Amino acid sequence: MTDSIMSKAATMEIPINSNGDTGTLPEDDSLEQAANLQWSLDEQDLQQVMVSGPNLNETSIVSGGYGGTAEGIISTSSIKGPAVRYNAEFNKRISVEGIGSNMHHSSSSSSSMTAEEASRGVAVEKIETVKKWGLNTYKCTKQMISERFGRGSRTVDLELEAQIEVLRDTKKKYENVLRLARALTNHFYNMVQTQHALGDTFADLSQKSPELRDEFGYNAETQKLLCKNGETLLGAVNFFVSSINTLVNKTMEDSLMTIKMYEGARLEFDAYRSDLEELSLGPKDAVAMARIDAAQQQYQVQKDKYERLRSDVIIKLKFLEENKVKVMHKQLLLFHNAISAYFAGNQQQLEQTLKQFNIKLRPPGADKPSWLEEQ
Repeated sequence: MTDSIMSKAATMEIPINSNGDTGTLPEDDSLEQAANLQWSLDEQDLQQVMVSGPNLNETSIVSGGYGGTAEGIISTSSIKGPAVRYNAEFNKRISVEGIGSNMHHSSSSSSSMTAEEASRGVAVEKIETVKKWGLNTYKCTKQMISERFGRGSRTVDLELEAQIEVLRDTKKKYENVLRLARALTNHFYNMVQTQHALGDTFADLSQKSPELRDEFGYNAETQKLLCKNGETLLGAVNFFVSSINTLVNKTMEDSLMTIKMYEGARLEFDAYRSDLEELSLGPKDAVAMARIDAAQQQYQVQKDKYERLRSDVIIKLKFLEENKVKVMHKQLLLFHNAISAYFAGNQQQLEQTLKQFNIKLRPPGADKPSWLEEQ
């Protein structure tokens, strides 16, 4: 658009006189306006090129019209102004941002690669764990089925197996004792509550029946005394039940958990032992020898685990037997003395029995929450 206007302004028609000489028009308005428009457009183009041009040092501006001389060519390298400084700062900022973006991209890519490698390592570790678990489960299941159908051999410790069976039978019998003792406690508690209510009723009737005041009074005192002795006996029986419960559900159960772990280790040991025996009967090439060496290592690991748990079971059974005898000796003596003193009506001996075994009775209503706790 600028070139067309410039050419149009340069080739405008100039009037010629009759002698062929050009006329002098110093005040030609149309020519002056075209020249001013040309210079304004040239200045706008110059500013636009300064701002958006890729390299101002290689740009030249032609200010003359059509057929202008070389004197009209102006080199922009000689122009010093805000546009040149702005262009330099702009190029510098573009280059810095480009370098920063490249560095950020490289750092983010390296961090993503590190995270990917870490996640890949975790996945591989989980796969290896599942693989080992599946192989171990397969071997143990195979050994269990072989033992059940009588095709495989198993490691047996006759003395230890007999002690384990005795413990399981003893636990069943002690659980029955615990169940019956709890039933006795519940029935006796209900009887004591009934005696307490009956004594209160007799005392109330003794106040309202003058003709039977003495008789109701005697019975009221007797029921109160029985109720007091019954509460003392309940304290002894509750202590007996608590001790038996601890022996059965904690001490014996802990030993049985160790026995369960020992039996699992025995099954794994026999499974790997059978696997090693099968490999030993096979060919003896390089691949088979490598598998035999790996099976030998696994066999040794399972053997050490089995022997360690076997030793733990023997020690626990020994201490369990000693603890059982000590606890039951004390609890059976307590139960006998308390029951005998209660049914003999010997209140003093009953109280002495509780002091002998350091049993403290709770006051009536201690099990019930206070009115503050109920809120």
